[in-house]
Amino acid sequence: MRRLIGIFGPTASGKSAVAEVVARRIPAELVSTDSAQLYRGLPILTNQSPATLVGIWKLDHEASVGEYQRLAHQAIDVALAAGRTPIVVGGTGLYFRAAVGELEVPPAPRPGARERWERVYDESGPETAHALLAEADPATAAAVHANDRRRVVRALELAESGSSLRPTEDRLWSAETRHPSLLVGLEVPSEELARRIGERTRSMFEAGVVEEVQQALRQQLSSTAQKIMGLHEVAALTEEEAEAALAARTRQLAAYQRKWMRRIPGLVTVRSDRSPEEVADEVLALARGGQRIPAGRAG
Repeated sequence: MRRLIGIFGPTASGKSAVAEVVARRIPAELVSTDSAQLYRGLPILTNQSPATLVGIWKLDHEASVGEYQRLAHQAIDVALAAGRTPIVVGGTGLYFRAAVGELEVPPAPRPGARERWERVYDESGPETAHALLAEADPATAAAVHANDRRRVVRALELAESGSSLRPTEDRLWSAETRHPSLLVGLEVPSEELARRIGERTRSMFEAGVVEEVQQALRQQLSSTAQKIMGLHEVAALTEEEAEAALAARTRQLAAYQRKWMRRIPGLVTVRSDRSPEEVADEVLALARGGQRIPAGRAG
């Protein structure tokens, strides 16, 4: 048996259900790698399932990959010491890699640095901002296009604190893991995935997501909690409009997660347009046999 099993895939691909079936069949500990599920107070909107690191932070907590990585590594090591198999499960690619590997996490930015560099980018223009980056960090500037606002701003922010975007990115796609691991990516055909997303979105509203969001927004929210997908759409739009907007954003997220899935080194793809029990059988067979099958592409 591999010492760690990682289950990744697009939202609504059945990650949590498969992980729960696996955990019923072997001594295991589920460890979440979903950045939104780290917060408590929005269990419907973030589609929470029972796992270690779910609901650990209040909505006013500023999340960071560095803090998450320390907590995830601790949870994994505690599970292994107790003779349980850690099942790392979730759809936030950066957090998934942080859990199974050793990311060199950049230092915390100076207060207000991101907002200041965003103003530089917006007011002076992409070319000027990129020129500043080329002066501060030539290697990163050579790899980041001037029109990529998010990465240019992040690179300037890191350069100001004496770090660089490039070492982090190089390490991100390393095949190294902290423990012998089977990393599984769940595949679902696009049409089936869209159907599942639509059904899940509708069920959120039936379960009371509007009231949940209204209650959450009465509190102070951190800048990272403010980014939880669907929060502002549910609060500002009619239920019909919010449902359509949330489903559309979720489909976009799924497409992004599929791109991540194709870039994770050593990932084994498994069809997930079957019952969770059937998928869990294949995951366990791979984990016990240590087999590798060619990584496919999501449909």
